Amino acid sequence: MTSLVRHVTIDCADAHTLASFWAEALDARLSDDDLPGDPEALVETPGANLLFIQVPEPKAVKNRVHLDLQPQDRTRDEEVDRLIGLGAALLDDRRNPDGTGWVTLADPEGNEFCVERSQAERVTTS
Repeated sequence: MTSLVRHVTIDCADAHTLASFWAEALDARLSDDDLPGDPEALVETPGANLLFIQVPEPKAVKNRVHLDLQPQDRTRDEEVDRLIGLGAALLDDRRNPDGTGWVTLADPEGNEFCVERSQAERVTTS
């Protein structure tokens, strides 16, 4: 039998606030028993859940692991705009004139993540 990824765990300063951002970003739900001030918060998604754990030390260096998001019902550019509206920050724009490429953003605590093209965009720009 193989192992499955149950959670992707992210250290953070404020578990509930950061989990709330990611719940909105992923159109997912924050676990019903997670409240502001709790040291842990769980975002339940159809894939692996995201578990946010409050730690005392701040983020110090670039992430060794990051999430790559692929929008399902909008374009990459629409998703980037939406995520920035939720509180993400633009770190690196790797979009190409031919429509390929990605955008690197940071969540409200500075964790890097990328937004790739949707499947529909991949079909039209391959």
